[in-house]
Amino acid sequence: MRTPFALAAALAAAGTLALAHAGVEDPDVMARMHSMKEIAAANKAVGLMLRGEAPFDAAVVATSAKIIAAESARIPALFESRADDPKSEALPAIWENWVDFEAKAQAGVLAAEALGGVRREADLAPAFAAVGQTCKACHTAYRE
Repeated sequence: MRTPFALAAALAAAGTLALAHAGVEDPDVMARMHSMKEIAAANKAVGLMLRGEAPFDAAVVATSAKIIAAESARIPALFESRADDPKSEALPAIWENWVDFEAKAQAGVLAAEALGGVRREADLAPAFAAVGQTCKACHTAYRE
């Protein structure tokens, strides 16, 4: 019974994200939002396992980690343009502290790569927490 609930929650979250992106006019900002949506979906797949709403599956963890790493690696390129949009949550501090911003993106790549190596359920929580810390560090400094 948990699987249908988890699917419904994922669909609701996707709908909320779609509404948040409605009306975005700048294609660079839309590309950033799409990348973050991909990271969020991959994080959600792993989070479901941690909450016991999905069974542990090392292949899903590896696939999710690969997506998180790839999208994290793209972040600096996605933000090279100072494109803005009223719906954007990016702060000007990104471009004022570019070296730190790039370092935080790279930390996300490294944490995701480590997550991808998880083969036992017992190792999932600490590896996933490290990914979450990299996301939080960047969002705290560079997102409204």
